[in-house]
Amino acid sequence: MATIQTPLLLETVGGAVDYKGRPVLRSNSGGWRSASFIIGKNSRHSSTKRPTNQILDCKMATIQTPLLLETVGGAVDYKGRPVLRSNSGGWRSASFIIGVEVAERFAFYGISCNLIIYLTGPLGQSTATAAENVNAWTGMAALLPLLGAFVADSFLGRYRTIVIASLIYILGLCLLTLSAMLPSLSTSSNQVQVSLFFVSLYLVAIGEGGHKPCVQAFGADQFDGQDPEECRAKSSFFNWWYFGVSAAAAVTIMIMSYIQDNLSWGLGFGIPCIVMVFALVVFLVGTRTYRYSDKGKEKSPFLRIGRVFVAALRNWRTTPSAVATEEEEVCRALPHHSSQQFKFLNKALLSPNASKEEAEVCTVNEVEEAKAALRLVPIWATSLGYSIVFAQTSTFFTKQGATMDRTIFPGFDVPAAALQCFIGFTIVLFIPLYDCIFVPIARAFTRKPSGITMLQRIGTGMVISIISMVVAALIEMKRLKTAQEYGLVDTPDVTIPMSIWWLVPQYTLCGIGDVFTMVGLQEFFYDQVPIEFRSVGLALYLCIFGVGSFISSFLVSIIEGATGGDGRDSWFADNLNKAHLDYFYLVLAGISVVAFAAYLYFAKSYIYSRQSTS
Repeated sequence: MATIQTPLLLETVGGAVDYKGRPVLRSNSGGWRSASFIIGKNSRHSSTKRPTNQILDCKMATIQTPLLLETVGGAVDYKGRPVLRSNSGGWRSASFIIGVEVAERFAFYGISCNLIIYLTGPLGQSTATAAENVNAWTGMAALLPLLGAFVADSFLGRYRTIVIASLIYILGLCLLTLSAMLPSLSTSSNQVQVSLFFVSLYLVAIGEGGHKPCVQAFGADQFDGQDPEECRAKSSFFNWWYFGVSAAAAVTIMIMSYIQDNLSWGLGFGIPCIVMVFALVVFLVGTRTYRYSDKGKEKSPFLRIGRVFVAALRNWRTTPSAVATEEEEVCRALPHHSSQQFKFLNKALLSPNASKEEAEVCTVNEVEEAKAALRLVPIWATSLGYSIVFAQTSTFFTKQGATMDRTIFPGFDVPAAALQCFIGFTIVLFIPLYDCIFVPIARAFTRKPSGITMLQRIGTGMVISIISMVVAALIEMKRLKTAQEYGLVDTPDVTIPMSIWWLVPQYTLCGIGDVFTMVGLQEFFYDQVPIEFRSVGLALYLCIFGVGSFISSFLVSIIEGATGGDGRDSWFADNLNKAHLDYFYLVLAGISVVAFAAYLYFAKSYIYSRQSTS
């Protein structure tokens, strides 16, 4: 888009419009051609016409002002032209993008929710091997958004990256469907099916890596953060975004797992493929209404920020006496809080060897971008405690449920994994309450458009996640006690007479925590990164949960080795009646408390990079 937009943008005159209030081109307005009329007019009638001209100027000003307010700064349309607020962006465009994400989540969960069953079933892998493959794929899918965001923010732009990633996504789903149909089409070696399956699976991960960080950032781009009304709408956008994603996840888990288990794997993978094609069509339909970020000929944000750190390192040993005067001038040019925070980066503004060449000296804006990126690191790191808790909902929570009474009515047992739907249903129920009731009440007290700050919202969810781990530990203690009371400790295959609905509170608390922390993290990493870094910001948010899954696996491995062996049952024994998941949950609660304490310390000293909803 940048190569198309730049020539057109260079021709427009900033802050000026024609007699109809439209943006003007430099080539056909103003300059000496217009000035000559004005000079000649004033020289002949200066004494009589000046009042009339002044009146006309005032009238034009009153006409132009509202029209100027209608344009959206820093945004262009699909042809690179300045856009008007009235016919672009906003909820009309965002609704297309939310619909695309809902369809994409349906496709993604249509694969991931039952993936381990397919690996251990039709592909004939062992449970351990299947688990390793699932973890490797989900980890890769969580880390690839960093690469996709880099490509989008540095080269292709979000719109083009979304389209290309969607095509790769669809190709992967088509091949996945084909691999599932191979046994019925051919009697050749199973190795062909396995190879095709994994190639297609990782194509889906690549498509996910380009699609996921860009779609949400592109959706938020449809709201102007400088306009008070659209600023409030942007905060609401993140709520409804997660509402749609959670609803799609809950519905998909129920529908697709049934189709895959009882009808056909080919159909079970084919439906997500069709849905993804539909998502791409919906996205393309909205092309003319979208607002696109105007990047012009600016350098890559990665190069700009990297240049700051290199320059600061190069000037690291510069003696204070040699640069004292220059550094004082630099600090006076910076906002007060900026000059005091990460002062070592201010050295990137200094000229080495008294040189004033622009190529060697960073600008104040570049230094501020680097500081904004560096401020995110502590928040990102301290959020990992929450992501470790999040990883348990699809693993040990499910294992607990498998040992309990799951009977709904005679002849029908609810699948243990189905209780994950309670997280999605809780989010679907709670987000409208949060957006329509909690935010207006909080806004009345805090006078903030979003009710509470982004960091306050994230911290609230962290507290709820700690409570969920304590509740999970207490319920597990009751489950173990019930097994002992009924003499079932040594009979793991016998159902414990304790209803699976006892697990609903911990699932519900996890869902409420997601409403606060996950939505808050999405908004925070979008809003607080440099504008050109927004896709990367959302990729960093996604990586929190990928890294959290890896840390969770590492903890399980360490605890398994420390508590098992020498004939002892570990905390994760195959016989859960002899295991101690309750101890593990309490350990996670303790880790989360430490992470939350660190989070409070860094959040208290955090300086928002610009005026925002918070």
